[in-house]
Amino acid sequence: MSEIRGILEDVIFHNPENGYTIGELATEEDLVTVVGILPAPAAGTTYVLRGEETVHPKYGEQFSFTSASPVMPVKEEEILELLSSGIFSGLGAKTARLIVERFGEDTLRIMGEEPERLQEVSGIGKKTGAKIAAAFQKHQAYVETALFFEKVGVPPRQAVRLYQTYGQETVQAVKEDPYRLAEDVRGFGFRRADEIAQKLGIPQDSPLRIQSGILYGLRTGIGNGSTCLPMERFLEETAQFLDLTREQVFEVLGEMAFQSEVKVDRVAGEEVVYLYSYFEAEQRVAKDLLALLLAEKKEVSGDVDYGIRLSESSTGKELSQTQKEAVRGALAEGVSVITGGPGTGKTTIIDALITVFKTSGLSFRLAAPTGRAAKRMSQATGQPAQTVHRMLEYHFEDGTGKMVFGKTAEDPLKTDAVIVDEASMIDLMMMRGLLDAIRPGTRLILVGDADQLPSVGAGDVLHDIIGSGLVKTFRLTEIFRQAEESRIVTNAHRINRGEDLELNGKDSDFFFLECRSDRKLQDLMKDLAVRRLPGFYQDIDPLRDLQVITPVHKGPVGTDQLNQVLQAACNPPIQGKPERTFGDQTFRLGDKVMQIRNDYQMEWRRPGDEKAHQGVFNGDLGFVSAVDNERGVLTVTYDGDRYAEYDGTTLEELSLAYAITVHKSQGSEFPILLMPITYFPPMLATRNLLYTAVTRGKRVVVLAGSYGMLQQMIGNDRTSERTTGLRERLGAMVPYKDPESPGN
Repeated sequence: MSEIRGILEDVIFHNPENGYTIGELATEEDLVTVVGILPAPAAGTTYVLRGEETVHPKYGEQFSFTSASPVMPVKEEEILELLSSGIFSGLGAKTARLIVERFGEDTLRIMGEEPERLQEVSGIGKKTGAKIAAAFQKHQAYVETALFFEKVGVPPRQAVRLYQTYGQETVQAVKEDPYRLAEDVRGFGFRRADEIAQKLGIPQDSPLRIQSGILYGLRTGIGNGSTCLPMERFLEETAQFLDLTREQVFEVLGEMAFQSEVKVDRVAGEEVVYLYSYFEAEQRVAKDLLALLLAEKKEVSGDVDYGIRLSESSTGKELSQTQKEAVRGALAEGVSVITGGPGTGKTTIIDALITVFKTSGLSFRLAAPTGRAAKRMSQATGQPAQTVHRMLEYHFEDGTGKMVFGKTAEDPLKTDAVIVDEASMIDLMMMRGLLDAIRPGTRLILVGDADQLPSVGAGDVLHDIIGSGLVKTFRLTEIFRQAEESRIVTNAHRINRGEDLELNGKDSDFFFLECRSDRKLQDLMKDLAVRRLPGFYQDIDPLRDLQVITPVHKGPVGTDQLNQVLQAACNPPIQGKPERTFGDQTFRLGDKVMQIRNDYQMEWRRPGDEKAHQGVFNGDLGFVSAVDNERGVLTVTYDGDRYAEYDGTTLEELSLAYAITVHKSQGSEFPILLMPITYFPPMLATRNLLYTAVTRGKRVVVLAGSYGMLQQMIGNDRTSERTTGLRERLGAMVPYKDPESPGN
């Protein structure tokens, strides 16, 4: 790594969102074009830059720096360059020269410590002197901040975020409480904040550290799907993690409970601890579900049987007796659940419900947890469907700086019924927002497959609702004739029952290829994805219609390695094709990518649409449609016509998606599905993970790997262990719904 020092003569380009900067640095030998991350570059500032000399194909030689340290100049000519740069309000080149001539190399000390002495210079009065001094102090604060970042080991990209969050108060804010970074700044977790705190000398047993560690432990549990954690285990694990005693953690936890930051409660006779917002969410969901169940609903004025017959006529699908009972039951209940596997006719029931609502003059809304699921729902029913977030008008609120739902109890959804598909994907916070926006008297119908993996977000909402006995549930088990012809459907149900699969065959849509070596399996996956399957099914687009899914990130058949292998085969580097490297990933024009976390503030546009929309969500699949290395921006197109731009602060939300995890595939369907089967950790090598994976395939499913491991997965009916309190809270409300019966 090389190091250069010089004065920043000119800022050619600066993106304040990500700090990406192009400038010209005057060294003692030459004028050098420099490219890198600077939080707030100022012409005239002296910098020490560390990086490497590079050659840009269009702009020639550049110095690409990875760290930058601004320094206060000491030589008279450097001081004059700084003061003449134009960054100090009220200070021109002529006055700057007079100041330096008067104070020499002591100029900057005078401006910082004795600013009143500026009045000794001809033409500078009290007001002008104060203005110049204030501008200089602002610049000095920036330099001190940058040096502080370097001292505590904050890399440039994170320094940009800190500076955006706290501005000139950054150093003071971090010194007072470095653990607040984990709360305030995206990309800073507890571990990073703890490293900074140690460099600042904050004691290991500081209440600030313990409190942050407790929040980190609870959020880790939330990230793993639990809304609360068993108290005893939580105390032991947190104490061990912080290298403190259980008593020290318990004392701070008690103070946090007093301040309503956490909640200690009992679930199934065991003491548990919640992040307070999740405790409150469970309480509200239970209360709101009961209110919907007890509320008087608008009558269905039309003939339900006539509506069913009309639906059968328009769709060409005759409803079974079980399906008809589900339709009638959903119309009779304030809240109902319709659950069943593939091919059991859930969409047929939705069609019938829509027809009945229309013939009765009742309004309805259709929604699903993800954009892809909503799009499929719309295509299947011929009616408009939205994501739950969009239906609830989720948006960024300038006043609070938080994401909020536009539709709430104060401004609810004005509709007689809400049907939500793929309900197994609804997490606790989504359900809380949904119920808050549904006024009593509205029918809520949840449709989904309870045997799939639970939601990515915390909670096990659909299972908890079904298991509580509070809400009427209609289970569909019959596989209809058309679906029965598909081995994808029949094998999915066989997996669910723990039975052997029907594999291969001339007219099959479900195949298994034996391969016992992980390295050879990686090669086989590439050959199948790139050559064999596209060669056989020539009517498909291999990038859009074929998807590789896998349970894991690491290893030869994990997403990390498979994405590298498949990218090299499907979209190799070509001279002139732009690309952008971020971390250990290189994004290239044409790459298949995925958004890997919810970003409710990210803007996207459609061609010709001047209005910017907000929200790109976890699991959205798209393609890199432009790479602008001059602006440090990468453009991704979603759904063929939604364009979102990613820069240095948001690229970490993007991942290559030639291969994705099974969890990320939830709510999606792919014409051709390809999945490796090898040794996976027992918590992933489960029946319901395999079931979820197989049900993502629409036309063809190909499994490849170890047949013995496939059998083990089918035999492993272990489900993910999530700790939640919703089922017990709902169960406790059964008597209020029906005082004559303990259940329904």
